[in-house]
Amino acid sequence: MLEKDLVKYFKSLGLEVHRATKARGHQGFFMKNRIDISRNLPQNRVVPTLLHEFAHYIHSKLERDINKSGGSLEVIFLSKNPDIKEELVKVTHFVDENSLCIRLLEHKARVKERIKQFENIIKAEYPNFLRSKKFKEFDKYIKRSKARYLLKYDRVKLIGGFFGTREEIFTIDNLERDFPDMPQAFCAYIRLRSAMRKQARITARMSKYKKYYERPTELFARFVEGLYLDKEWTEALAPVTAAIFYELLENGHFMELETVLDMTGVCRKQCVV
Repeated sequence: MLEKDLVKYFKSLGLEVHRATKARGHQGFFMKNRIDISRNLPQNRVVPTLLHEFAHYIHSKLERDINKSGGSLEVIFLSKNPDIKEELVKVTHFVDENSLCIRLLEHKARVKERIKQFENIIKAEYPNFLRSKKFKEFDKYIKRSKARYLLKYDRVKLIGGFFGTREEIFTIDNLERDFPDMPQAFCAYIRLRSAMRKQARITARMSKYKKYYERPTELFARFVEGLYLDKEWTEALAPVTAAIFYELLENGHFMELETVLDMTGVCRKQCVV
């Protein structure tokens, strides 16, 4: 069985391999000569994940502190060719569809539409309203209202009275009930501010994912994973990178990775694009 053969080979190199952990919440994890594969991983994902983590191991032998720095494509491929990163991003999108952030993009589009709807409600009464400028009429009104706390939070609890015995809870969903005298445009503005905060959080999350997926060590690991999942398609997505990779592989640059790719049937010693 390929999984057992790979684990046996990894251990012969001095690597620890653990299959009974949660892998720190990931499918797999590599650090300091140790590879963890999540016990919750489906069987069809075990070998690709082993190869992914082994690629990190090979990279760590080429370059120090990759877990912190993310490494360098120039060190991995001994080339400054800008096509390499562009191609590897395409391979990453093929290997891991989560890297496309499809759900987040859909969520962001829905939030954007809500922002537009709230803006239209406001402009029906205040046609000169602009999100980029102060809403003076609203600012004047909100100073006298407890609804001002909802400008930063979707839900607030206010504690008052002697010894904090009185509690009031306000949410943006109950604006009309809690503040019956508030104009519709002002309710819409508070909800618009909430939607804008949500949009900012989504954007920040997408930026975080993009930064993670485009770390050189991750791009390289998913390239190796891609060769196993679909060698021909990976080569088609990354022809320049594949040519450089195979030449370096044949010259021993990637050390034990050549043996591993031979074991998986991806590359039988002489790899030709």
